[in-house]
Amino acid sequence: MEITASMVKELRERTGIGMMECKKALVAAGGDIEVAIEELRKKGLASAAKKADRETSEGWIKVECEGGKCYVISLSCETDFLAKSEGFQKLMNTLMEMLKAGKSMDEMENLKQESVLELGENMVIKEAKVIGGAGVESYVHSNGKLAAVVVAKEASTDAGKMRQVAMHVTATNPDYLRTSDISEDVVEKEKSIQLEVMKNDPKMANKTDDVLLKIIEGKMGKFKSEISLLEQAFVVDPNVKVKDFIGENSLESFYRFSI
Repeated sequence: MEITASMVKELRERTGIGMMECKKALVAAGGDIEVAIEELRKKGLASAAKKADRETSEGWIKVECEGGKCYVISLSCETDFLAKSEGFQKLMNTLMEMLKAGKSMDEMENLKQESVLELGENMVIKEAKVIGGAGVESYVHSNGKLAAVVVAKEASTDAGKMRQVAMHVTATNPDYLRTSDISEDVVEKEKSIQLEVMKNDPKMANKTDDVLLKIIEGKMGKFKSEISLLEQAFVVDPNVKVKDFIGENSLESFYRFSI
């Protein structure tokens, strides 16, 4: 039986075990995922496989920026107690060094899996990402569960301001950088939602669809601004938009991470 990438992905998601080990187990099991799980347990990975179904809503995000790149490691676990432990933070540091060294995701997964057995909780590598650009800065919230990276078009962009914008991103969670990035499909979907909301409002019951759509059209500017980073009111000073604080054409992209 052919072992497909989707089969390997499913087994990996169910067990948290590295791709190579999952593929080997599937080959040995003739493609039967349940038998493959048994094979993995026979290899001494039983404890890790049993823990893989546990919810991982705690964890930590680590970001290090150097040499025009930001390296992001996001690792979730079961309890806040473990996330703040010395063993967990040591694992985070090792994963970060592996990411910087260009190690494969499979190598990082194997290390994590060994740590699942050692630390006693299910853990998931949510992110292992390298972000590059002319200028990059980051912000990690004090609880370690929220982080953001902003990328500037020019290396000369004020680093302090970029960090404040990154902090803003963690707080407001924008969907787009600028309003021009929003597709017509997104706008039309929002219009249809607003139309249904208005139709269910007794105060609007006597108005035709044409009238309602005109009202909705007038609200679309606000809708676009609320989900676009550069048009949002800056959290540090709500009287100023982000684009006025950092510069309308200074940023290239942004990334937000959460546990």
